[in-house]
Amino acid sequence: MLQTRAIKSLIIALPVVTLMACSSGPSEEELAAERNRAAQEAAQQQEQQKAAEQARVKAEAAKKLEVAQQMAKSEREALESKQVVYFDFDRSTVKSDFNAILDQHAAFLAKNPNQKVVIEGHCDSRGTPEYNIALGERRAKSVETYLLNAGVSSSQITVVSYGEEKPAVMGSSEYAFAQNRRGVIVYQ
Repeated sequence: MLQTRAIKSLIIALPVVTLMACSSGPSEEELAAERNRAAQEAAQQQEQQKAAEQARVKAEAAKKLEVAQQMAKSEREALESKQVVYFDFDRSTVKSDFNAILDQHAAFLAKNPNQKVVIEGHCDSRGTPEYNIALGERRAKSVETYLLNAGVSSSQITVVSYGEEKPAVMGSSEYAFAQNRRGVIVYQ
């Protein structure tokens, strides 16, 4: 009888122990779910890394753009201190003394195609107003031609003549006349 009881207990306990042993490990569904979770985490991590890299690239590009704009601004400010070309009496030919200055303006304008300038032509008070307007325009166009020949786009340049209307120096001395015979490059 004791043996029968032990055998019955063993018969009952064996399937229970087997079930417990089989159910103690993860099922295929649980393993698949874990793999999916791990894959999603890896994908999220990749997306975060990709977003961080894009943000870094954008920040670097913005910094480079800012540096380039600062350099262009400082270069432009330096050029604005050298924006006047002086002419001889009753002449509209650019003197060779101003070639270096005009070359600097041309190089800057060629590097910065969005930059625009107005070239103002001026005269001294000698001559009729009509003649001086025409002479001022010839002087401005002479500077424009120099810049165009140096590679500046015509869409960047506007020409205007003020004749004798806007003198740089008031008076009728030779110094005043010389200061008023000019072409001025004005950045917009």
